Amino acid sequence: MEKTIITIARQYGSGGRTVGKMLAKRLGIPYYDREIIEMAAEDSGINAVLFQDEKKLHSLRALLGGGYQGNKLLSPESAGFTKDDNLFNYQAKIIHKLADEGSCVLIGRCADHVLRDTPGVISVFVHAPADFCLQEAMKVNSLPEREVEKLIAKTDDYRARYYKYYTGKEWKDARNYDLSLNSKKLGFEGTVEAILAYIEVRKRFDPAFQD
Repeated sequence: MEKTIITIARQYGSGGRTVGKMLAKRLGIPYYDREIIEMAAEDSGINAVLFQDEKKLHSLRALLGGGYQGNKLLSPESAGFTKDDNLFNYQAKIIHKLADEGSCVLIGRCADHVLRDTPGVISVFVHAPADFCLQEAMKVNSLPEREVEKLIAKTDDYRARYYKYYTGKEWKDARNYDLSLNSKKLGFEGTVEAILAYIEVRKRFDPAFQD
């Protein structure tokens, strides 16, 4: 198999996005993060802002665990065209399209679950202790430390709810991923090296990677 498709889920402040960019550069392959939203918005005609509305999954239905009901795309004239499930379906459509086109690194958006039936996909979860995440988050936020701590907690809570709603699984459960890596222990360079080493092992032993 010539394609290398890597999905990265990450805690806020763990550097998962940085790792993804470094990995894509090392492999010479495309990197997709917010671009997925832009492509989904263009494909659907729905304003990109709606794809990033974090209030959606704090609805009563999500809190009660109503769960994701299907992957059928709705037409513009449908009543639920801009509802959260349909927005997710458009993102999933783009994720499948990018994976079909060739090697790439995909950040977040349950890409590991969306591509669960795609042979040869490598799923990674990047995490780190609270002190490290706070230290890294402070580098890109001008807020007071206490406010950054709240931002980290809020963002990770949202990601966990989002993942649970659309996959039925726990976001931090290592069993959902091929690799679960602590970026504080390895550093960003080391985390990239660990993923690259794993790719080589998979190519040797996983039939899905072999011609």
